[in-house]
Amino acid sequence: MGTFGRRLLLAVDAKGYGGVDVVTQREWQEAIRRLLEEAAQVAGLDWEQWVTQVGGDSVFAVLPQGASEPGLVDPFMRQLESGLRTFNRNRRDEAWLRLRAAVHFGTASPAANGFEGRAPVEIGRLLDSRVLKAALAAAPEAHLALAVSATVFNDVIGEAYTTIRPQEFREVRIAEKEYAGRAWIRVPGYDAESLDLGVAGPGAEGGAGGAEAAVVRPPSAPTAPGDKVVQVINGTVHAPGAVFGISK
Repeated sequence: MGTFGRRLLLAVDAKGYGGVDVVTQREWQEAIRRLLEEAAQVAGLDWEQWVTQVGGDSVFAVLPQGASEPGLVDPFMRQLESGLRTFNRNRRDEAWLRLRAAVHFGTASPAANGFEGRAPVEIGRLLDSRVLKAALAAAPEAHLALAVSATVFNDVIGEAYTTIRPQEFREVRIAEKEYAGRAWIRVPGYDAESLDLGVAGPGAEGGAGGAEAAVVRPPSAPTAPGDKVVQVINGTVHAPGAVFGISK
């Protein structure tokens, strides 16, 4: 029987790596590692204890037991975005290093060739999702696009353990290969709700096998004038004195 454990995971990947020359690829590889290490230091996360798998322009990292989730979501990401802005300053547009990043917390245990469990697979689907790629593509001046899993959003951001407000994230549904679930996307410097992610709206699906992610209306979004709010309840409800419908 395998070892059970829950770990904090990070995955990053560079946009357009295959389309730049080898000199730029080398610069990007060196910058990615340096910027991740600097961000970990600023956030108080022990980089030396991280277990990382590197693939040129991508990094998958499993953080040690007890690593701070708020630290990874907030000061780490703020420093990473700041570092990217500094690195890209005075570089030609096509040589900008722009990263997609994903954060997840879930089951991951050491295995013969890395880590096994649901979480490493799920974070890979978040990172490679069409909707996260679309978010970065729709924000041409952005240096970073972040996706966090439902677990991270609900337990860390939604509970106000970070200085980042929940309203800065946009909730989406992701369906990639065998994975289907919700994620929250943030693009520093942009209103995530205004970004064109190439989807028709709630419940819409597109692409082969419905791989396109559909936008989900955030729970915190106010009801616009003229909107109708309908609550569907199945089964018998025992709630004496409760009001279930409001009409004007």
